[in-house]
Amino acid sequence: MDLAEVWHFRELLWVLAQRDIKVRYKQAVLGTFWFVFQPLLTTGVFTFLFGSLAGMPSDGKPYPIFAYSAILVYMLFSRCLASASMSLVGNQHLITKVYFPRLLYPLAPALSNTLDFLVGSVVLLILMGIYRIEVHWPLLITPLLVLLAVMCGVAIGLWLGALNVRYRDVGVLVPLLTQLWMYATPVVYPLSLVKERWPKLYLLFLLNPMTGIVEGFRWAILGTDAAPPLLMLTVAVSVIGLTLAGGLLYFRRTEDTFADLV
Repeated sequence: MDLAEVWHFRELLWVLAQRDIKVRYKQAVLGTFWFVFQPLLTTGVFTFLFGSLAGMPSDGKPYPIFAYSAILVYMLFSRCLASASMSLVGNQHLITKVYFPRLLYPLAPALSNTLDFLVGSVVLLILMGIYRIEVHWPLLITPLLVLLAVMCGVAIGLWLGALNVRYRDVGVLVPLLTQLWMYATPVVYPLSLVKERWPKLYLLFLLNPMTGIVEGFRWAILGTDAAPPLLMLTVAVSVIGLTLAGGLLYFRRTEDTFADLV
């Protein structure tokens, strides 16, 4: 698997991404707007359960936008992970008949999921206006945080996708994994709550790459006076880099067997 070869097939990558969008929303009346309603509905449920009933703190910010901003970027990560994990098995009819770089399969849905994220970001901008969240310079780094979320999902998806070809149990476990991972990430609660009540678990939360991404995204969007979460972002970049490098290596060493196993 040569990255230069992937670049050579970049037009095909975009074609696969377009196909992924069309298949996903085929015969769906609302189309891509489902990516707006899903995080909105989830935010509404979490606001009622955690914000109202449980009185969950939100670092002084309105709970709906506190939750929505985290749900939006976490959903991007989870969708990239899930689609990358299922990309090889889901395209077995192509793998056995046509050759092009296998890495295009997990990369294509990452592009389509990013387009969905941009649609959902429109609602985030509306919420910022409703709650009068001032625009600050950290907003300029949000594209880098979005890229990190995509890379995190793809990095783990490369491992799981290659394993899923051999062990189909992986595909069954992925939805459970992303669900549990969300509750291990400060999405519905602030990280400050973990540091205050469960200081022994705080280090484990820092090792979760999505912790740095979610906290960084909130910091950039909500304009907090706190210092940027540089340590968490450094940990996130390091973990994602190692996971991605290992995933690419494992993917390359096993891709010759994909056509025989799918």
